[in-house]
Parts: sequence; structure tokens; C-alpha cells
Amino acid sequence: MKLSSKLTLFIAGSKLVTVLLFILVLPYLVKEIANQHTNFTLRQQQKKVMAIVHKNGLDDYLQGESSYGSYTLLKEEFIAFSPSAANVQIDTIKDSQRLIEGDTLNYRILSATFKYADKNYLLEIGKNTSISQYHKPLQRFALYGLITLIAMTMLIDLIFIRIIIQPLSSIIKTKLVNNDFPFRAEQLPVPTSTSDFKYLDDSLRLLMTQINDAFYKEREFTSNASHELMTPITILQNKMENLLDEEGLSDESAIAIVEMMKTVDRLKKITSSLLLISRIENEQYIRKEHVIPLQLFEEIIEEIKHRLEDKNISIKLNIAGDMEFQHVNRDLIYQLFFNLIHNAIKFNRQDGQITITGVTTADGCFQVQVSDTGIGIPKEDLPFIFNRFTKTNLSSQVGYGLGLAIVKSIAAYHAIKIAVESDIGEGTTFTLIFKFKTK
Repeated sequence: MKLSSKLTLFIAGSKLVTVLLFILVLPYLVKEIANQHTNFTLRQQQKKVMAIVHKNGLDDYLQGESSYGSYTLLKEEFIAFSPSAANVQIDTIKDSQRLIEGDTLNYRILSATFKYADKNYLLEIGKNTSISQYHKPLQRFALYGLITLIAMTMLIDLIFIRIIIQPLSSIIKTKLVNNDFPFRAEQLPVPTSTSDFKYLDDSLRLLMTQINDAFYKEREFTSNASHELMTPITILQNKMENLLDEEGLSDESAIAIVEMMKTVDRLKKITSSLLLISRIENEQYIRKEHVIPLQLFEEIIEEIKHRLEDKNISIKLNIAGDMEFQHVNRDLIYQLFFNLIHNAIKFNRQDGQITITGVTTADGCFQVQVSDTGIGIPKEDLPFIFNRFTKTNLSSQVGYGLGLAIVKSIAAYHAIKIAVESDIGEGTTFTLIFKFKTK
């Protein structure tokens, strides 16, 4: 999931949780606010009533009665005076219910005792608290209002997030996605005012530059070393051949020289392979030829026919004659498939089989599969078979671990996608997809 999507979901989720909590707490908040307001109103009314009592006397209310009680027309408020015990001191505000004319009403009641004419009286001032009936409408109103607010703020947040992380998206697209190695295009800095993104971009550009430098230095060393080694190897090989031609050479010495010549020959083949890989990576080959794959495979089979006969291996070609590789180097493509078929013979069983199939994919590209019935490759070795000087655990044949490295270099040079599937004891299949269109 993209960072922008995660941020949007987090913000939306946190806001939704906040709204839900607010909706749940809303009745308690409303009640508390209403109680505080009512308490203040009751205290103000208490001051007014006591001011009237002190000015006009309590008889102004009692009118000769022992107690007094009065309600407003809609029974929203009431005031009452009643005698109280001499030792009772009360000054409270609390919720209570009163039965008035058959109706049970909820009131917030202030109760306070005071002395008048050496007698204790209880003053009660009540105010109706029917706010609870508005809880659900308030909740609905708050819910709709807040959801609308959330939708608006989410849209704003989404736009803001996209603007903020746009440099990160640019860094990913220009530095990480579809950026083939080695990095040929100049790595330009991504404009951003965010220091973290700027640091990331600068670090990636520095890292890519260092990787490129190391890669080209290695490539240059391999090319120079392979090229320089060919001359002394050839001279050494010629000198050994001349030694064999000398008269009076003992059999033991001749055998030793032959063994040394075999070692020098292996060194020469390794050096030639490394030089070939280096030239491919340095793009010293032209890719302008068109090749008919059926003809190419027939030539390879003819050249390698004696190896097939040695192990009595049959080979099947399932490729249409009108198929054509375009804009390739014929010698390199020949070497690529020669190495694959050579390996298919080398690691095949006696009386085995090799199948070469070529088909056009749904998107118009050309796919070639080279399958054998050989010993197979262990699953743990598959990720490393294209590395140089790597041989599988089952490989007991003579080899230098460069055949598939050459295949990989040629495939990369021609932008050919290559994949491998293998099962121990059943065989291996190499699949190559040519990205250019077929004829």
C-alpha cells in the first residue's frame, strides 16, 4: 500500500474515532453544561429572593401562612419557603423529582436554610431540567455535521498529502522504478523543500554514482586483465608445444607438459569467456541483424550433433519458419542458444530429450523455451546459476561456471527476459522472452 493511502486511511480513521467518541460523550457534556448554567441561574435567583426578604420581609411571601409555594404557569420554575429545624444547615443544588398535579417532573433544586425573626426557614428554588429530551436530536445533528466536516477535511488532507509526498513519488519513479542497471541517465536532483526528502534523494544519487563507478571500474579491470592475459597465455602455450617437439624428451616430462597445457587451455578458455562478457557489457557489438530462429537452431544442432549422438539424445524443434529475431547480433544470439543447448546435453541423462519451442505471446512478443530431461537444478541454487564461476551441487561435469553468465550478459544486452524452472531428476526449462515484436 502506498504511503499516501496509509496516511489518508490513518487520518480518516482517527477522525472517525474522534467523532464517535464525541457523539457518545455529547449527552454528558450537554448535561454538565446545562447543570452549570442552571446552577448559576439558581444562585442568581437566590440572591434576588433573599434581597426581597431582607427588604420586604418574609411575610410578603407567607401572607400569614406557615409555608409558601409558587409555580410558573408552565411549571418550569418554582419557589418555596417552609419552616426548618433549628439545628439544620443546608446549602445544596441537586436533581430531584416532584409530583405536581399528577405529573412527575424533573427539577434542578437549590435548597438553602436561613434565619428570619429567630426562626429557621428552608428556601427551595427549582428549575425544570428537561434537556434530556434533546439528547438524540443533538447527537444526530452533531453526527451529520461532523461527518460533513470530516469529508471536507479529508479532501483537504488528501490534496495536502499528495502535495507533500510528491517529491517522494518522484524519487521512487526516477531513482528506483524501471531504472535498469547500470544507470545510464544522469541522476538529476528532485526539487523539494522537505529536508528529509532532500537528504534521501542526495543519498540515493550518491549511492547510485558510487555503484556505477565501482561497476565500470570492475568492467574495465575485467576487460584489461582478460585482454592482457591472452598474450602471455598464448606465448606459454606455444612454448609448451615447442617443448613437446624436442628430441630426447622423457615420457614423464611429456606427460607433465601435456597436463600443464591442459591447465593453460582451461585458463585460456576462462579468459576468453571473461573477455567476451566484458565486450558485451561494454556494448562493443552491433545489434542490427535480423535472424531466423529456425535456421539458427538448425546450425547449432548441426555443430553439436556429435554430442547428441554420444548420449543418444533426441532433440525436437517446434518453431515456425517465418519467425524472426529483429535488431540483434547474430553471433551473440548464436552463442546464447549454443550455451543453453550445450548445457541441456551436458547435464542430460542417457537417451534423454531436448525440446525447443518458439511461440508468439499474447502481446506479440516472441518466447523461446529450451527444455531438457536432465538431472535438474536444486531450488536453493536457482537464484545463483547466472553468477560467474558458480556451479550447482549436482554438477560433477567439467566446467568453469561462465556459460550461463555469458547467457545472462547476452540476454541483458538484447533486453531479453530470462527465467528458469527446474525439478531434480526431471529436467530444466529456460524461458526467454524477446521484447521486440515478431515479424
